[in-house]
Amino acid sequence: MERILAPSILSADFKVLGEQMELCEKSGAKYLHFDVMDGMFVKNLSFGVPVLASIQGHTGLVMDVHLMIEEPIRYAEAFANAGADILTVHYEACENLQETVDKIHACGMKAGITIKPDTPVDVLMPYLDQAEMFLIMSVEPGKGGQKFIPESLEKIRTLRALLEERGLHTDIEVDGGIGLDNVKTVLDAGANVIVAGSAVFKGDLSENVSEFVRIFEEDE
Repeated sequence: MERILAPSILSADFKVLGEQMELCEKSGAKYLHFDVMDGMFVKNLSFGVPVLASIQGHTGLVMDVHLMIEEPIRYAEAFANAGADILTVHYEACENLQETVDKIHACGMKAGITIKPDTPVDVLMPYLDQAEMFLIMSVEPGKGGQKFIPESLEKIRTLRALLEERGLHTDIEVDGGIGLDNVKTVLDAGANVIVAGSAVFKGDLSENVSEFVRIFEEDE
C-alpha cells in the first residue's frame, strides 16, 4: 500500500501557511491534515470551514479533514464545498454513524472513521467496508505535543488483520506523537497514512518531510 505523509497544519506557521504548504508538497507529502475542534467534543477550539475554503485550489495536496466535533453530519456539505477530499469523523461523536458516513459519500468525499485511544477497535467491525480510511488516535484528541500511546500499535495490528481477513486494503491513518524516531514502528504495525505536526513544522520543514518520505520508501 502507498505510504503517505499528512502534515498537520495545527503546527504550521499561519503567517506563511502558503509557503509551508508548497514546501510540504515539493518535499514529498501527499496529504494536508486539517484538525477541526469545536470546544465541545474536545476542549480546544481550532479553525474551520473559512480557513479550508481560503486554501482551496492553492495546493495539489489532498485535503484530509479530521472533525473533532459533535454531530459532524451537520457540516458535511459545508466542508465538501470548502474543498475537503477526505472527511474523518469520530465514532464517539455521531448519534448515527452509518447515516453520517452515507452523507459524506453523498457529498462526494471519501469517508474516514476514527476512534479515541480508550475506544476498542471492535466498534469498527460493522463499518469495515463502509469507509475509505480508518484513523487510530495515538494520543487523546484535542491538543498537540502529547506522547505516543504504545498500546496504539496493537490496535493498528488488530485493525489491519480485520481488514485483511475481509480482503480490504483500506488506509489506516495514525495521528499523535509520531516523529522520525518512531514512525517505522507505526508503519510496521500496519499503518500507511502518517499524521505529523511538530515533527514536520519544527526546524527545517523540507528536510523533515524528505526524511519521513525516505523512511517510508526504505521500509517498503
